[in-house]
Amino acid sequence: MIHRGLTPSDAADLRRIHETPEVARWWGVLSADFPDEDPTATRLVIEVDGAVVGMVQYFEEADPDYRHAMVDLFIDPALHGRGLGTEALRGVVEILLQERGHHRITIDPAADNAAAIRTYEKVGFKPVGILHRYERDQDGDGWHDCLLMELLADAA
Repeated sequence: MIHRGLTPSDAADLRRIHETPEVARWWGVLSADFPDEDPTATRLVIEVDGAVVGMVQYFEEADPDYRHAMVDLFIDPALHGRGLGTEALRGVVEILLQERGHHRITIDPAADNAAAIRTYEKVGFKPVGILHRYERDQDGDGWHDCLLMELLADAA
């Protein structure tokens, strides 16, 4: 598995994966300029045997009083259940802890996304609490809860 920076040639594969119902359910409506719409995110392609299979992104809080990183990812649903999400997340956690010097990493899956929560727990993330009506539903008509999870460097 390789994590690498995005190139323009990755956009079609990432858009195709993002548009699958299994990913769109959690990531919402695809923006017109995805994957380049968020300059605050560091986005890496997840590649297996030369094929784009997903994306992992992280954000870094730079304020020294609150310094930490936040992560998120998606994997092609055709490859779910093979441990690729766990492996990809472990690699990014290592980058954030060892290379970027973070002491805390957070992730905030939808509270009913059991598969994602299991993956994050395998990597060492622990539940912190429920963020009530935290994220807009995919249809835009309501809100759903998310589970705030964190991984601390000294517990990794």
